[in-house]
Parts: sequence; structure tokens; C-alpha cells
Amino acid sequence: MNRLTAVPQLPQSTSTAIARVQRPVLRKTRLDSPHCLMSPVHYEPAYAYPLLIWLHSAGTSEREIHQIMPLISERNYVALGIRGPVSRGAGHLWPQTAESIAAAEQRLLESIATARDQFNVHPQRIYIAGFEAAGTMALRLALRNTDRFAGAISLNGPFPEGHAPLARLGEIRKLRLLIAHCRDSVRYSTERLCRELSLFHTASLSVHLRQYPCRDSELTTQMLHDLDAWLMEQVTGVPATTDDEPATAETDWN
Repeated sequence: MNRLTAVPQLPQSTSTAIARVQRPVLRKTRLDSPHCLMSPVHYEPAYAYPLLIWLHSAGTSEREIHQIMPLISERNYVALGIRGPVSRGAGHLWPQTAESIAAAEQRLLESIATARDQFNVHPQRIYIAGFEAAGTMALRLALRNTDRFAGAISLNGPFPEGHAPLARLGEIRKLRLLIAHCRDSVRYSTERLCRELSLFHTASLSVHLRQYPCRDSELTTQMLHDLDAWLMEQVTGVPATTDDEPATAETDWN
């Protein structure tokens, strides 16, 4: 299992492999634009693509999508990277304050509109994902905008607390959620995950959980591979088959 402990600096072997793959088209945006758009390889305008929105890791930017998409898929999605609402040096963050949530939500909705203007996006196949704090924000924004998203993915980001994340419970139950948990995480402990599982069950949420043998800040290639497989299941309705190494645990809560 390859571990990307610092997403912007991929392992040399991974970077070399990516260089040999035909690159997707990066759609040019203004320098001051808070998002980054990527076209799939061999883009077909007549086909309505799923839109995958990536919220970058803490301290990086929307351009992290350049490293992430080659490890998920360069063909299956239109991809959209969005900048966090709070700056820290050259990077950006996803604080869970009311002001930051509102700013992230506005930026998200504006960026989705731009993506749909430039690409043929299926309106019922829009998904949002992120790692750690960005994963928590991805869940929160999907829960606040259930009419715009088919599902959300959090890679080792705890379920959001505060600011009424389950306020639209009847609509939230329609969302498909994927949570990938790092087994040895300190910031997102197994004890907290167990409490969340009880909440998911009580609220009758549709959650798919996978657990991985890794620690905090370890975004693995297996997580990203499984993210793609899960998304393709949602899009096609056909269960994915793979010969790759399985995660340590897999659970569905409905």
C-alpha cells in the first residue's frame, strides 16, 4: 500500500508512473480564481460526465488536484479543485467556523456553476471528497446541499460536529456517503468512529465505511483507488471487482 504522507510531494516511483500516462486537459482559469478545472482524457462533449470535487489537504491549494486525479482516474470524471476559505502562508485551510463554512459553501456553488458552464456534467452525478479536515468539510457541504450532490467522501475526516449537520435529515438519507478511516489515527480515533457509527445507524444514513492500516496524514493510493471504485459503483450501479489488496475492514450502514 503506497502512502502519500505529503500529498504535494508524491513518491518518486509514483511521479514517474504518472509522467508516462496521457495527461488530462487542465482548463485554464484566471490567476485569482479559487478553483481549478480538469477535463478527462478523451473528453466527449456529448456524454454527461460525473463531476468529482476535491477539497485540498490543509496547507495546500486547489492545485493539489493535479496530484490527486492521476491516482483516482484521468478518464472517468470532470474534476474540480476548490481553494479553502482561510489562507495560511501559501496554503489554505478548512476551519469549521460559521464564517468559514458559509464562505466555502458560496465558493463551492459558484465553482460548480462554472464547471457546468464549461463541461457536460450530469446534474445527478456530482460528488465531493476531501482528506482529513477537508473531508469533514466535504461531508458538511454535502449535508447542507443535498439537492446538489449524489454523495460525499471523507478520507480520515471525522463526521462534522456543531452547526446542525443533520438539520435536513429527511433529505440527507438520500445521500451516499463513503468514509475511509486510518486505523491508527490519533486525531480521528477508533473510539470516535464507533460513536459515529452509532449515530449513522440511529439516523438511518447510507454510509459505506472502509478502514486502512495507516496513521494520520497518510493518504494512501489504496484509498484513492477505492474511492474511484466506489464512485463507479454509484454511477453505473454495477459492483466493482478488483484483485488489489483489500482494506482491513469494510462495513455498510443503512
